[in-house]
Amino acid sequence: MTPEIDRRKFLTSAGKGLGLMALSSATVASMFDKVRAAGKAVEHLSPIEAAADEDFWAVIQQSFSVTRGIVNLNNGGVSPSPRMVTEAFVRYTWQQEDATAYTMWQLLEPQSETVRTGLAEIFGCDAEEIAITRNASESLETLLMGMDFKSGDEILTTTQDYPRMLTTLKQRELREGLKLNLIKIPIAPKDVNDIAAAFERAVTSRTKLILVSHQINLTGQINPVKKVCEMARARGIETIVDGAHAFAQFDFKRDDLQCDYYGTSLHKWLYAPKGTGLLYVKKDKISKIWALMASEDKNRNDIRKFEEIGTHSAAMRLAIGEAILFHNAIGGKRKEERLRYLSRYWMNRLKDVPKVGFNTSFDPLQSCAIANFKVDGVDPVALGGYLMSKHKIFTTPIVHEEFTGIRITPNVYTTLWELDRFCSVVEKVAKNGLPKA
Repeated sequence: MTPEIDRRKFLTSAGKGLGLMALSSATVASMFDKVRAAGKAVEHLSPIEAAADEDFWAVIQQSFSVTRGIVNLNNGGVSPSPRMVTEAFVRYTWQQEDATAYTMWQLLEPQSETVRTGLAEIFGCDAEEIAITRNASESLETLLMGMDFKSGDEILTTTQDYPRMLTTLKQRELREGLKLNLIKIPIAPKDVNDIAAAFERAVTSRTKLILVSHQINLTGQINPVKKVCEMARARGIETIVDGAHAFAQFDFKRDDLQCDYYGTSLHKWLYAPKGTGLLYVKKDKISKIWALMASEDKNRNDIRKFEEIGTHSAAMRLAIGEAILFHNAIGGKRKEERLRYLSRYWMNRLKDVPKVGFNTSFDPLQSCAIANFKVDGVDPVALGGYLMSKHKIFTTPIVHEEFTGIRITPNVYTTLWELDRFCSVVEKVAKNGLPKA
Protein backbone atom coordinates (compact mmCIF):
# COMPACT_ATOMS: atom_id res chain seq x y z
CA MET A 1 0.00 0.00 0.00
CA THR A 2 1.44 3.37 -0.98
CA PRO A 3 1.89 6.06 1.70
CA GLU A 4 -0.73 8.29 0.02
CA ILE A 5 -3.36 5.55 -0.11
CA ASP A 6 -2.54 4.52 3.45
CA ARG A 7 -2.87 8.11 4.63
CA ARG A 8 -6.20 8.46 2.83
CA LYS A 9 -7.44 5.31 4.55
CA PHE A 10 -6.47 6.78 7.93
CA LEU A 11 -8.23 10.05 7.20
CA THR A 12 -11.42 8.27 6.25
CA SER A 13 -11.41 6.41 9.57
CA ALA A 14 -10.56 9.62 11.41
CA GLY A 15 -13.78 11.31 10.38
CA LYS A 16 -15.26 11.31 6.87
CA GLY A 17 -12.23 12.71 5.10
CA LEU A 18 -11.35 15.09 7.92
CA GLY A 19 -8.07 16.81 7.21
CA LEU A 20 -7.67 16.12 3.49
CA MET A 21 -6.98 19.82 2.99
CA ALA A 22 -4.60 19.63 5.92
CA LEU A 23 -2.24 17.39 4.01
CA SER A 24 -2.01 19.66 0.98
CA SER A 25 1.20 21.07 2.46
CA ALA A 26 4.27 18.92 1.93
CA THR A 27 5.65 20.01 5.30
CA VAL A 28 2.48 19.03 7.12
CA ALA A 29 2.31 15.73 5.25
CA SER A 30 5.91 14.98 6.19
CA MET A 31 5.26 15.72 9.89
CA PHE A 32 2.15 13.59 9.90
CA ASP A 33 3.93 10.69 8.17
CA LYS A 34 6.70 10.74 10.78
CA VAL A 35 4.24 10.62 13.66
CA ARG A 36 2.25 7.91 11.96
CA ALA A 37 5.32 5.82 11.15
CA ALA A 38 6.49 6.13 14.76
CA GLY A 39 3.08 4.93 15.89
CA LYS A 40 3.32 1.86 13.68
CA ALA A 41 6.69 1.06 15.24
CA VAL A 42 5.10 0.71 18.68
CA GLU A 43 1.86 -0.98 17.61
CA HIS A 44 3.06 -4.25 19.15
CA LEU A 45 3.41 -2.57 22.55
CA SER A 46 0.63 -1.98 25.04
CA PRO A 47 -0.12 1.71 25.74
CA ILE A 48 1.69 1.40 29.09
CA GLU A 49 4.75 -0.14 27.41
CA ALA A 50 4.70 2.47 24.64
CA ALA A 51 4.63 5.23 27.27
CA ALA A 52 8.26 4.45 28.13
CA ASP A 53 9.52 4.15 24.53
CA GLU A 54 11.68 7.27 24.27
CA ASP A 55 12.36 6.78 20.55
CA PHE A 56 8.65 7.06 19.78
CA TRP A 57 8.18 10.10 21.99
CA ALA A 58 11.24 11.81 20.53
CA VAL A 59 9.35 11.99 17.23
CA ILE A 60 6.35 13.52 19.01
CA GLN A 61 8.61 16.02 20.80
CA GLN A 62 10.06 17.13 17.48
CA SER A 63 6.55 17.82 16.16
CA PHE A 64 6.41 20.91 18.39
CA SER A 65 8.36 24.12 17.85
CA VAL A 66 8.59 24.99 21.56
CA THR A 67 11.56 26.76 23.09
CA ARG A 68 13.91 24.67 25.19
CA GLY A 69 15.11 27.79 26.99
CA ILE A 70 12.13 27.50 29.34
CA VAL A 71 10.96 24.26 30.95
CA ASN A 72 7.21 24.68 30.56
CA LEU A 73 5.43 22.75 33.29
CA ASN A 74 2.22 24.76 33.01
CA ASN A 75 0.48 23.00 30.13
CA GLY A 76 -2.73 22.79 32.11
CA GLY A 77 -3.55 26.42 31.36
CA VAL A 78 -3.01 26.32 27.62
CA SER A 79 -0.83 24.09 25.50
CA PRO A 80 1.41 24.75 22.50
CA SER A 81 0.13 23.29 19.25
CA PRO A 82 2.24 20.99 17.07
CA ARG A 83 3.69 22.67 14.00
CA MET A 84 1.19 21.00 11.67
CA VAL A 85 -1.69 22.69 13.53
CA THR A 86 -0.05 26.12 13.58
CA GLU A 87 0.85 25.90 9.90
CA ALA A 88 -2.70 24.91 9.02
CA PHE A 89 -4.07 27.82 11.07
CA VAL A 90 -1.83 30.25 9.19
CA ARG A 91 -2.74 28.69 5.85
CA TYR A 92 -6.48 28.92 6.52
CA THR A 93 -6.04 32.51 7.74
CA TRP A 94 -4.41 33.54 4.48
CA GLN A 95 -7.05 31.66 2.52
CA GLN A 96 -9.92 33.49 4.20
CA GLU A 97 -8.32 36.85 3.37
CA ASP A 98 -9.07 36.26 -0.32
CA ALA A 99 -12.58 37.57 -1.16
CA THR A 100 -13.23 37.22 2.55
CA ALA A 101 -17.02 37.33 2.76
CA TYR A 102 -17.29 34.67 0.06
CA THR A 103 -14.30 32.52 1.03
CA MET A 104 -14.88 32.54 4.77
CA TRP A 105 -18.66 32.07 4.82
CA GLN A 106 -19.27 29.98 1.71
CA LEU A 107 -16.10 27.94 1.31
CA LEU A 108 -14.43 27.58 4.71
CA GLU A 109 -17.19 27.73 7.33
CA PRO A 110 -19.15 24.80 5.83
CA GLN A 111 -16.04 22.63 6.15
CA SER A 112 -16.24 22.91 9.93
CA GLU A 113 -18.89 20.18 9.74
CA THR A 114 -16.09 17.65 9.26
CA VAL A 115 -14.47 19.03 12.40
CA ARG A 116 -17.75 18.58 14.25
CA THR A 117 -17.82 14.94 13.10
CA GLY A 118 -14.25 14.34 14.24
CA LEU A 119 -14.90 15.82 17.69
CA ALA A 120 -18.05 13.75 18.06
CA GLU A 121 -16.09 10.59 17.27
CA ILE A 122 -13.53 11.35 19.98
CA PHE A 123 -16.26 12.11 22.54
CA GLY A 124 -18.45 9.22 21.44
CA CYS A 125 -21.69 11.02 20.60
CA ASP A 126 -23.79 12.20 17.66
CA ALA A 127 -22.31 15.10 15.69
CA GLU A 128 -25.65 16.90 16.14
CA GLU A 129 -24.88 17.11 19.87
CA ILE A 130 -21.57 18.98 19.45
CA ALA A 131 -21.20 22.76 19.21
CA ILE A 132 -17.82 24.29 18.41
CA THR A 133 -17.13 27.15 20.82
CA ARG A 134 -14.20 29.36 21.78
CA ASN A 135 -13.30 27.77 25.11
CA ALA A 136 -14.63 25.88 28.12
CA SER A 137 -15.84 29.07 29.77
CA GLU A 138 -18.09 29.92 26.83
CA SER A 139 -19.39 26.36 26.70
CA LEU A 140 -20.17 26.19 30.41
CA GLU A 141 -21.55 29.72 30.71
CA THR A 142 -23.87 28.97 27.81
CA LEU A 143 -25.31 26.21 29.99
CA LEU A 144 -25.20 27.96 33.34
CA MET A 145 -26.81 31.13 31.96
CA GLY A 146 -29.13 29.31 29.57
CA MET A 147 -31.00 27.09 32.03
CA ASP A 148 -34.32 28.13 33.51
CA PHE A 149 -34.42 28.24 37.30
CA LYS A 150 -36.70 29.87 39.81
CA SER A 151 -35.94 31.55 43.11
CA GLY A 152 -34.97 29.01 45.75
CA ASP A 153 -33.66 26.39 43.32
CA GLU A 154 -30.27 24.99 44.36
CA ILE A 155 -27.18 24.37 42.26
CA LEU A 156 -24.66 22.02 43.84
CA THR A 157 -20.93 22.18 43.18
CA THR A 158 -17.66 22.32 45.11
CA THR A 159 -15.34 24.94 46.57
CA GLN A 160 -12.62 23.62 44.26
CA ASP A 161 -14.49 24.26 41.02
CA TYR A 162 -13.17 26.76 38.49
CA PRO A 163 -13.56 30.38 39.70
CA ARG A 164 -15.28 31.62 36.54
CA MET A 165 -18.02 29.03 36.89
CA LEU A 166 -18.51 29.91 40.55
CA THR A 167 -18.69 33.60 39.59
CA THR A 168 -21.33 32.81 36.98
CA LEU A 169 -23.47 30.96 39.49
CA LYS A 170 -23.00 33.65 42.13
CA GLN A 171 -24.27 36.23 39.65
CA ARG A 172 -27.46 34.22 39.11
CA GLU A 173 -27.70 33.78 42.86
CA LEU A 174 -27.63 37.57 43.33
CA ARG A 175 -29.94 38.42 40.44
CA GLU A 176 -32.52 35.64 40.70
CA GLY A 177 -32.46 34.33 44.23
CA LEU A 178 -30.96 30.96 43.38
CA LYS A 179 -29.01 29.16 46.07
CA LEU A 180 -25.44 28.06 45.38
CA ASN A 181 -24.55 25.07 47.54
CA LEU A 182 -20.76 24.72 47.79
CA ILE A 183 -19.35 21.58 49.36
CA LYS A 184 -15.84 20.66 50.37
CA ILE A 185 -14.44 17.43 48.94
CA PRO A 186 -11.42 15.51 50.22
CA ILE A 187 -8.00 16.33 48.79
CA ALA A 188 -6.14 13.30 47.41
CA PRO A 189 -8.64 10.85 48.93
CA LYS A 190 -7.67 7.25 49.53
CA ASP A 191 -11.02 6.23 48.06
CA VAL A 192 -12.41 8.29 45.16
CA ASN A 193 -15.91 7.26 46.18
CA ASP A 194 -15.55 9.61 49.13
CA ILE A 195 -16.02 12.44 46.62
CA ALA A 196 -19.20 10.91 45.21
CA ALA A 197 -20.49 10.42 48.75
CA ALA A 198 -19.91 14.11 49.53
CA PHE A 199 -22.09 15.10 46.57
CA GLU A 200 -24.82 12.66 47.55
CA ARG A 201 -24.94 13.91 51.14
CA ALA A 202 -25.36 17.49 49.95
CA VAL A 203 -28.38 16.87 47.69
CA THR A 204 -31.64 18.37 48.92
CA SER A 205 -35.21 18.43 47.61
CA ARG A 206 -34.41 21.80 45.99
CA THR A 207 -31.31 20.64 44.08
CA LYS A 208 -31.93 21.11 40.35
CA LEU A 209 -28.41 20.97 38.94
CA ILE A 210 -25.03 19.50 39.83
CA LEU A 211 -21.89 21.01 38.30
CA VAL A 212 -18.94 18.64 38.66
CA SER A 213 -15.41 19.01 37.33
CA HIS A 214 -14.20 16.00 35.39
CA GLN A 215 -10.71 16.93 36.54
CA ILE A 216 -10.08 19.64 39.11
CA ASN A 217 -7.75 22.27 37.69
CA LEU A 218 -6.07 22.94 41.06
CA THR A 219 -4.84 19.44 41.84
CA GLY A 220 -5.50 17.25 38.81
CA GLN A 221 -8.01 15.18 40.81
CA ILE A 222 -10.17 13.07 38.48
CA ASN A 223 -13.64 12.96 39.95
CA PRO A 224 -16.02 9.95 39.91
CA VAL A 225 -18.22 11.65 37.33
CA LYS A 226 -20.26 8.62 36.31
CA LYS A 227 -21.21 7.82 39.87
CA VAL A 228 -22.25 11.42 40.54
CA CYS A 229 -24.25 11.61 37.30
CA GLU A 230 -26.05 8.33 37.92
CA MET A 231 -26.91 9.41 41.45
CA ALA A 232 -28.23 12.72 40.11
CA ARG A 233 -30.30 11.12 37.34
CA ALA A 234 -31.97 8.79 39.83
CA ARG A 235 -33.15 11.91 41.69
CA GLY A 236 -34.25 13.86 38.62
CA ILE A 237 -31.28 16.24 38.82
CA GLU A 238 -29.39 17.39 35.71
CA THR A 239 -25.59 17.32 35.48
CA ILE A 240 -23.06 19.58 33.81
CA VAL A 241 -19.49 18.29 33.60
CA ASP A 242 -16.66 20.81 33.41
CA GLY A 243 -14.20 18.95 31.22
CA ALA A 244 -11.79 21.82 30.58
CA HIS A 245 -8.75 19.82 31.69
CA ALA A 246 -9.87 16.29 30.85
CA PHE A 247 -10.79 16.13 27.17
CA ALA A 248 -8.00 14.50 25.11
CA GLN A 249 -5.74 14.20 28.18
CA PHE A 250 -7.04 10.79 29.18
CA ASP A 251 -9.12 8.39 27.12
CA PHE A 252 -12.89 8.24 27.72
CA LYS A 253 -16.23 8.46 25.94
CA ARG A 254 -19.54 10.15 26.70
CA ASP A 255 -21.07 6.88 27.87
CA ASP A 256 -18.32 6.56 30.49
CA LEU A 257 -19.74 9.71 32.12
CA GLN A 258 -23.53 9.56 31.71
CA CYS A 259 -23.77 13.36 31.89
CA ASP A 260 -26.41 15.62 30.35
CA TYR A 261 -23.98 18.37 29.32
CA TYR A 262 -20.20 18.71 28.87
CA GLY A 263 -17.97 21.69 28.15
CA THR A 264 -14.27 21.81 27.40
CA SER A 265 -11.44 23.73 25.76
CA LEU A 266 -9.61 22.28 22.77
CA HIS A 267 -6.46 24.41 23.14
CA LYS A 268 -5.34 22.41 26.15
CA TRP A 269 -4.91 18.68 25.53
CA LEU A 270 -6.16 18.40 21.96
CA TYR A 271 -3.53 21.03 21.01
CA ALA A 272 -5.96 22.95 18.78
CA PRO A 273 -5.58 26.69 18.07
CA LYS A 274 -6.08 29.05 21.01
CA GLY A 275 -9.69 30.09 21.36
CA THR A 276 -11.38 26.79 20.47
CA GLY A 277 -13.74 24.74 22.58
CA LEU A 278 -16.50 22.14 22.56
CA LEU A 279 -20.01 22.03 24.01
CA TYR A 280 -21.95 18.78 24.27
CA VAL A 281 -25.68 18.94 24.85
CA LYS A 282 -27.74 15.77 24.94
CA LYS A 283 -29.97 15.90 21.87
CA ASP A 284 -33.30 15.95 23.68
CA LYS A 285 -32.14 18.87 25.85
CA ILE A 286 -30.98 21.28 23.10
CA SER A 287 -34.35 23.00 22.78
CA LYS A 288 -34.59 23.86 26.50
CA ILE A 289 -31.23 25.68 26.73
CA TRP A 290 -31.28 29.36 25.80
CA ALA A 291 -28.36 30.38 23.58
CA LEU A 292 -25.86 32.81 25.10
CA MET A 293 -26.38 35.02 22.04
CA ALA A 294 -29.91 34.90 20.65
CA SER A 295 -30.61 32.77 17.59
CA GLU A 296 -33.71 32.57 15.41
CA ASP A 297 -36.50 30.40 16.78
CA LYS A 298 -36.19 28.04 13.81
CA ASN A 299 -32.84 26.96 15.33
CA ARG A 300 -34.44 25.96 18.65
CA ASN A 301 -33.52 22.28 18.23
CA ASP A 302 -30.25 22.84 16.36
CA ILE A 303 -26.94 22.51 18.24
CA ARG A 304 -25.55 25.25 15.97
CA LYS A 305 -27.65 27.87 17.74
CA PHE A 306 -24.90 27.92 20.37
CA GLU A 307 -22.40 29.00 17.71
CA GLU A 308 -24.25 32.23 16.84
CA ILE A 309 -21.59 34.63 18.11
CA GLY A 310 -21.27 37.02 15.17
CA THR A 311 -18.32 37.28 12.80
CA HIS A 312 -15.42 35.04 13.77
CA SER A 313 -12.42 33.47 12.08
CA ALA A 314 -12.98 30.22 10.22
CA ALA A 315 -9.25 29.44 10.42
CA MET A 316 -9.22 28.47 14.09
CA ARG A 317 -12.19 26.14 13.68
CA LEU A 318 -10.79 24.38 10.62
CA ALA A 319 -7.32 23.90 12.12
CA ILE A 320 -8.99 21.83 14.86
CA GLY A 321 -9.01 19.17 12.11
CA GLU A 322 -5.23 18.92 12.14
CA ALA A 323 -5.26 18.69 15.93
CA ILE A 324 -7.67 15.76 15.67
CA LEU A 325 -5.36 14.10 13.14
CA PHE A 326 -2.38 14.51 15.45
CA HIS A 327 -4.29 13.19 18.46
CA ASN A 328 -5.59 10.15 16.60
CA ALA A 329 -2.18 9.40 15.12
CA ILE A 330 -0.65 9.21 18.61
CA GLY A 331 -3.63 7.27 19.95
CA GLY A 332 -5.78 8.46 22.84
CA LYS A 333 -4.88 5.67 25.24
CA ARG A 334 -1.18 5.77 24.33
CA LYS A 335 -1.16 9.52 24.93
CA GLU A 336 -2.89 9.11 28.29
CA GLU A 337 -0.33 6.58 29.48
CA ARG A 338 2.60 8.78 28.38
CA LEU A 339 1.19 11.76 30.25
CA ARG A 340 0.68 9.64 33.36
CA TYR A 341 4.20 8.20 32.92
CA LEU A 342 5.66 11.72 32.89
CA SER A 343 3.74 12.82 35.97
CA ARG A 344 4.68 9.69 37.90
CA TYR A 345 8.31 10.11 36.81
CA TRP A 346 8.74 13.34 38.79
CA MET A 347 6.24 12.42 41.53
CA ASN A 348 8.00 9.14 42.32
CA ARG A 349 11.37 10.85 42.43
CA LEU A 350 10.14 13.45 44.94
CA LYS A 351 7.73 11.37 47.04
CA ASP A 352 10.35 10.22 49.57
CA VAL A 353 12.17 13.56 49.78
CA PRO A 354 11.81 14.97 53.31
CA LYS A 355 9.38 17.92 53.52
CA VAL A 356 7.82 17.21 50.09
CA GLY A 357 4.12 16.31 50.12
CA PHE A 358 1.34 15.96 47.54
CA ASN A 359 -2.16 17.33 47.09
CA THR A 360 -2.76 14.77 44.34
CA SER A 361 -3.39 11.04 44.57
CA PHE A 362 -0.94 8.59 42.99
CA ASP A 363 -3.90 6.35 42.10
CA PRO A 364 -4.00 6.12 38.26
CA LEU A 365 -7.79 6.36 38.35
CA GLN A 366 -7.56 9.69 40.18
CA SER A 367 -4.88 11.56 38.26
CA CYS A 368 -3.05 11.71 34.95
CA ALA A 369 -0.85 14.58 33.69
CA ILE A 370 -1.65 17.16 36.36
CA ALA A 371 -0.37 16.97 39.93
CA ASN A 372 0.13 19.36 42.84
CA PHE A 373 2.99 19.20 45.36
CA LYS A 374 4.17 21.24 48.33
CA VAL A 375 7.38 21.77 50.29
CA ASP A 376 6.75 22.21 54.01
CA GLY A 377 7.80 25.63 55.23
CA VAL A 378 8.21 27.07 51.73
CA ASP A 379 5.70 29.52 50.29
CA PRO A 380 4.50 28.17 46.92
CA VAL A 381 4.37 31.60 45.30
CA ALA A 382 7.95 32.28 46.35
CA LEU A 383 9.03 28.84 45.16
CA GLY A 384 7.30 29.32 41.82
CA GLY A 385 8.99 32.69 41.40
CA TYR A 386 12.38 31.20 42.23
CA LEU A 387 11.94 28.30 39.81
CA MET A 388 11.19 30.70 36.99
CA SER A 389 13.56 33.59 37.75
CA LYS A 390 16.58 31.48 38.56
CA HIS A 391 16.06 28.28 36.61
CA LYS A 392 13.53 29.22 33.89
CA ILE A 393 11.15 26.47 35.04
CA PHE A 394 7.56 27.67 34.57
CA THR A 395 5.03 26.29 37.08
CA THR A 396 1.67 27.24 38.61
CA PRO A 397 1.59 28.23 42.30
CA ILE A 398 -1.82 27.49 43.85
CA VAL A 399 -3.12 29.33 46.90
CA HIS A 400 -6.55 28.05 47.94
CA GLU A 401 -8.30 28.53 51.25
CA GLU A 402 -8.15 24.76 51.83
CA PHE A 403 -4.58 24.04 50.67
CA THR A 404 -1.54 25.46 48.93
CA GLY A 405 0.99 23.98 46.55
CA ILE A 406 2.43 24.11 43.06
CA ARG A 407 0.70 22.57 40.06
CA ILE A 408 3.02 20.72 37.69
CA THR A 409 1.80 19.81 34.22
CA PRO A 410 4.24 18.25 31.73
CA ASN A 411 3.17 17.44 28.18
CA VAL A 412 4.04 15.00 25.41
CA TYR A 413 6.86 17.28 24.25
CA THR A 414 8.41 17.37 27.75
CA THR A 415 11.68 15.46 28.07
CA LEU A 416 12.84 13.37 31.01
CA TRP A 417 15.92 15.57 31.23
CA GLU A 418 13.69 18.58 31.85
CA LEU A 419 11.84 16.74 34.62
CA ASP A 420 15.14 15.66 36.17
CA ARG A 421 16.28 19.27 36.19
CA PHE A 422 13.09 20.37 37.90
CA CYS A 423 13.38 17.60 40.51
CA SER A 424 17.00 18.47 41.27
CA VAL A 425 16.05 22.07 42.07
CA VAL A 426 13.13 21.01 44.30
CA GLU A 427 15.34 18.53 46.15
CA LYS A 428 17.82 21.31 46.96
CA VAL A 429 15.06 23.65 48.12
CA ALA A 430 13.54 20.93 50.31
CA LYS A 431 16.93 20.36 51.91
CA ASN A 432 18.25 23.91 52.20
CA GLY A 433 15.23 26.17 51.77
CA LEU A 434 15.01 29.01 49.25
CA PRO A 435 18.23 30.98 48.78
CA LYS A 436 18.13 34.35 50.43
CA ALA A 437 18.06 37.29 48.06
